[in-house]
Amino acid sequence: MYADQRTIMRNAQLVGVLERLCQGLELTDSQFELAKARYDAVGRWLAGAEDRLIHTVLIYPQGSTAIGTTVKPIGRIEHDVDLVSHVAEPDQLISPATLKFAIGNRLRSNGLYAPILEEMGRCWRINYAGEFHLDITPSIPNPGCPKGGVLVPDKALRSWTPSNPKGYKTLFLERAKIMPQMRLIKSMAAMDSARSVVEPYPEQVSFKGILPRTVQLSKRHRDIHFQELDPSLAPISVIITTLASRAYEFCALNTVYDSELDLLCDVVRHMPHFIQVDTSSGRRQWFIWNETTDHENFAEKWNADPRRANAFYTWHAKLLADLESLTHIEGLDLLTKRLGSAFGSTPAARALDGLTEPVSAARRTGRLVAAPAVGLSVAAVASSTSVRANTFHGSDSS
Repeated sequence: MYADQRTIMRNAQLVGVLERLCQGLELTDSQFELAKARYDAVGRWLAGAEDRLIHTVLIYPQGSTAIGTTVKPIGRIEHDVDLVSHVAEPDQLISPATLKFAIGNRLRSNGLYAPILEEMGRCWRINYAGEFHLDITPSIPNPGCPKGGVLVPDKALRSWTPSNPKGYKTLFLERAKIMPQMRLIKSMAAMDSARSVVEPYPEQVSFKGILPRTVQLSKRHRDIHFQELDPSLAPISVIITTLASRAYEFCALNTVYDSELDLLCDVVRHMPHFIQVDTSSGRRQWFIWNETTDHENFAEKWNADPRRANAFYTWHAKLLADLESLTHIEGLDLLTKRLGSAFGSTPAARALDGLTEPVSAARRTGRLVAAPAVGLSVAAVASSTSVRANTFHGSDSS
């Protein structure tokens, strides 16, 4: 019984560490509000144009900004903020290149945006140095999508291709709200009648949302994994998000878990199950469909370059192995090393500070105890031995 309870308590602590790690990677509330103010201003400027092509334009976020799964890119400070510039009443004959050109002209006419405007393949980028950059992709309504989808430029700007940022956001957030089935397990101290709790154990930190955190951890692990490999083969974020979303729904509705960490690992384990693999004429093809519009295959590039599919499966196996190994690590040094290898040394160190500080404070005040089968704890329980305070130099303090 003690071994099981010890694992449960360790997993709860690990969840707290991973939660803090995610918090350090995402847009803060103030950053999000600043980004929103910035893209609202861009929207107002575009809508005020005399050019009738864009006078009905509406700016709204898509991707990770919209669903709360942003992850700071490695090697730079700026976050990516993806936006859609949607023209609700376009000319029937408007081409992607024409609409993109009109949007660019309007942005260049603003003295604030012109110096920080950069043209990308399918969108315009406004660079706010040290903060974030706004990627603005043109779109028009898709009359062939009953789910309210849109059309966005293809890579060459020669034709429109289906997408549905708003529908995708709605589906993701609906799945994120699904409450997982968790066993109600009492604390070890409460289950052992031979112990009496003198001081309550600190409340454990939970994931702000298991699905969003699964996506963030997966994306960060991907960025670290491909840092020394070919980054062009890394799975795009929408593939990770889509597979995690579908896997979370399946796991949350069909399995009962002991801890959030168990659920996290199981969601990652099931992600490849939602990839459709077909073999035609001896050639393998992969399909990860956008459930909110027809004919959008997020794995389209895999079929042009199978190395991308192989890279996904190799990375996925490493992600799962790294997450599962966390529950077996003994000692803070090994945990620090493993988290740093998987998610980056700086975010890992900052996240672990939240775990070690309460222990250090308890040691300084004499509240740190060594309880059987648990290890170091700040809860004073019967049958526990006090740990003498020490200084940062390792000697006992008087």
